[in-house]
Amino acid sequence: MVKNKMDCLCFWSLSKPFYILLFFFSFPRLIASAAFNLSTISFDEGYSPLFGDGNLVRSPNGRTARLLLDRFTGAGFISSKMYKYGFFSANIKLPGDYTAGLCVAFYTSNGDVFEKTHDELDFEFLGNTEGKPWRFQTNLYGNGSTSRGREERYRLWFDPSKQFHRYSILWTAKNIIFYIDDVPIREVIRSEEMGGEYPSKPMSLYATIWDASNWATSGGKYKVNYKYAPFVSEFKDFVLEGCPSDPIEEFPSVECYESYSRLESADYATITRRQRSAMRKFRQRYMYYSYCYDSLRYPVPPPECVVIPSEKDRFRNTGRLRFGGSHQGRKRRSRRRGRVQVSSIEYDPDV
Repeated sequence: MVKNKMDCLCFWSLSKPFYILLFFFSFPRLIASAAFNLSTISFDEGYSPLFGDGNLVRSPNGRTARLLLDRFTGAGFISSKMYKYGFFSANIKLPGDYTAGLCVAFYTSNGDVFEKTHDELDFEFLGNTEGKPWRFQTNLYGNGSTSRGREERYRLWFDPSKQFHRYSILWTAKNIIFYIDDVPIREVIRSEEMGGEYPSKPMSLYATIWDASNWATSGGKYKVNYKYAPFVSEFKDFVLEGCPSDPIEEFPSVECYESYSRLESADYATITRRQRSAMRKFRQRYMYYSYCYDSLRYPVPPPECVVIPSEKDRFRNTGRLRFGGSHQGRKRRSRRRGRVQVSSIEYDPDV
């Protein structure tokens, strides 16, 4: 961190409160493990345009893609194949300045194939008014359980519009892990009690940018302002690890069983002791909503919830967020059309 003597003098001349703040915001990265060993692919090797026409812009070498939102449309892309379990990852940079009402989503889904019983795993980045930070949420659905949202919402320890950061979803038959860079931020361990609500059918990987003015920022209080358009999100260093699967195939192929084994033995499939410590600190400092502690929505926590006393003490017993619901059936809509809401509670702590 300190490169030379002058840096050292400047560093120690900082006021104590600012030094503590600097340490606070950089701490998760300091204790994370080394970066994963990943093989990246170009856009054309793994993806196809989804919607948005000219608002999906690929670099000449195919290694980077930009998604734009303007007053006419958003944009999105989709993996060319569906996968039964996998590791889905990209380096992403979000729009800057005024971003209220925006939603940039990086997620897996099979809603086009299983309309009433679809599965889904979400990263959703939620914009904000100028000068206020991006927030984001993770979520999952299994077997069409869209009335049973499993949202967690967080703040970041960095500005995601200034540089690229890697966002990853690991999905196996045993567990799901959401990563930022090499820091695990959420793990869902499959339990027998979850039954079909654990995602288990082949899914595609999606990335989209769209107008979510009706819920994304302060419960819909602040809308997208197209004076600041176009809004640009950038994606690069794509990773698709998994076994391509036919969604109607009853039994996986031998090759897929071998793929599952490789997936579960990869370095990102095991949370090390240091990473688990980083995850605990992240959740203590940056998570500000978890459905597991929302007794208004769920008087009895869903079966996969592991109630941690130190986390529970930090949350109120009421659910006070407005959510957007599932991505199913929404990705091809115009910028003015949002998703069916699953909560309409009037107060939002982001205000």
